[in-house]
Amino acid sequence: MIEIKPLPHFDAVITIPGSKSYTHRALIVSALAEGESLLINALRSEDTEYTVEGLRKLGVPVFWEEGSIRVLGTGGKLRAGGVEIFVGNSGTSIRFLTALAALKTGHTDLDGAERMRERPMAELLNGLTALGVRAYSQEGKGYPPVRVDSQGLLGGVARIRGSESSQFVSALLLVAPYASGDVRIEVKGRLVSRPYVDITRDVMSAFGVEIQCEDYRSLFIRAGQRYLPQKYHIEGDASNASYFFAAAAVTGGRVRVENFRPASIQGDAGFLRILEKMGCKIISGHGWAEVQGKELTGIEIDMSEMPDLVPTLAVTAAFARGKTIIRNIGHLRFKESDRIRALAAELGKLGIWVEEGEDWLQVEGGEIRGGEVETHNDHRLAMSLAIAGLVVPGIKIKGERCVDKSFPEFWETLQKLY
Repeated sequence: MIEIKPLPHFDAVITIPGSKSYTHRALIVSALAEGESLLINALRSEDTEYTVEGLRKLGVPVFWEEGSIRVLGTGGKLRAGGVEIFVGNSGTSIRFLTALAALKTGHTDLDGAERMRERPMAELLNGLTALGVRAYSQEGKGYPPVRVDSQGLLGGVARIRGSESSQFVSALLLVAPYASGDVRIEVKGRLVSRPYVDITRDVMSAFGVEIQCEDYRSLFIRAGQRYLPQKYHIEGDASNASYFFAAAAVTGGRVRVENFRPASIQGDAGFLRILEKMGCKIISGHGWAEVQGKELTGIEIDMSEMPDLVPTLAVTAAFARGKTIIRNIGHLRFKESDRIRALAAELGKLGIWVEEGEDWLQVEGGEIRGGEVETHNDHRLAMSLAIAGLVVPGIKIKGERCVDKSFPEFWETLQKLY
């Protein structure tokens, strides 16, 4: 357990680590490229370690170096035969590695921690089946553990429901160039977390593969394209920047975050616009952004494209005047925790009135008190709730090491604020 001490005066400059989303995707495409790639400013965290370990199991040599990853891509030729991969609690790892396993010959078994066995996979498995691979949930419920039994990806048309996770679409896109025929992905209904598909397209393009996209309803990848090895720089993680932006907002202080692209296609870079709408002053330049906290006012907002920042916003909203209504977040119930329920429970312990619906959350700003809060083994909850402790004495966080999943140095970075 860790107790957060209030900050009497908040005026700081913070440098954030590389993006987790970009690191995962760059790992997959550089593994498929033929030759050596260097991923500069890559994020080394629990989640990205699981992806690296999965790639090694599939026969791809990967080496961590100081602030970088060296990948010796195998040109799409992966280790044949039976392979077992464990991914802990990394949803991105299991979805991307499941798709990657479709390119090899033989079976691959993928499993994770207990919570991973509650995270949906059926849409991805159905998509792979449509493209000529035998991929199924071993318990028949659409959750891990899963098995992929493949002789390679044939191509064709995969229809994916867009409401649960954009990772199913991204996973298929990443491996589609190595199918023996063209691949078309048709998205049924609304695609949540669309900016993450933009990140996938951005990485694929940087490594030499193009996608034809028709309004995110249909995505077409021509067969025969190949990734080219690259020296590739990974931009800073906008999700991790959000905690420090929120810290300035709730303390009325100032923070400048470096290694941050204000114009990034990472959806979470949009958190600056939200804070501005709530009353903060925002200044930005090339590779940095600054937030100056002012009196905060509640807002109503659709967060379907920034789901990872709902915990950050909910904690910020607890310090705002009036109500904040957060809509279109039903897919948060399938994250590392049921984030809607967990946020309602933990903010409630701190004296904040929260109401939850199936796909919405309403937070009424008020007087926050100290108390012990659970992280539900969810990194985003741990880091968000810590921000409240910069203002309110007596906030203690249990299970604080869950931040290793995406930002292992979070507590040390927070300590530098003092």
